[in-house]
Amino acid sequence: MKPPPSLPVPRWVPEIALPPYAFVPGHSPHPVSDPRGHSFGKQSAPVDSLDPAAWHECRTYLFGIDLFNFGYYWESHESWEGLWHACGRSGTTADFLKGLIKLAAAGVKEREGKPEGVKSHAGRAAELWRAVAGSLGVGRSRFLGLNVEQLIKLATDLSQGGWPKEPVLLLPSGSPDNR
Repeated sequence: MKPPPSLPVPRWVPEIALPPYAFVPGHSPHPVSDPRGHSFGKQSAPVDSLDPAAWHECRTYLFGIDLFNFGYYWESHESWEGLWHACGRSGTTADFLKGLIKLAAAGVKEREGKPEGVKSHAGRAAELWRAVAGSLGVGRSRFLGLNVEQLIKLATDLSQGGWPKEPVLLLPSGSPDNR
């Protein structure tokens, strides 16, 4: 699935091809465990380290954003989960990533037609990002290139009203050509 042509969506890691389909449980072959899956038998790419001060250099993180923005919610979840494990699953960076993972899970639930799953995952993302905002300190609203307050609002809106008709996009500060 690609975003509508009217929306200019930048690619952060254009040299890595997007998968041939977005996995939706029960609707398409599991990417890894099904022999028909788009990643079956493929070696997982090594996970980059994620330095919050140099987020724009982490290809794993940026490719997760590409995947999410083009509707590959399960795949973005998997990308960010590798980073979450790599950073020890605790602390500000881990909580921020877990929020992204929960947002991607909400996207999967939308594709599955499970609105309550959308709301619960989005609600958890909002909680995680509120904790991140509290740890950033006064006057800091951006983390890993994204505005945390905007993410909290997005997740809160999703938890209350469900997934919107228009694409949900993550747009870090800067552009792929001007990181």
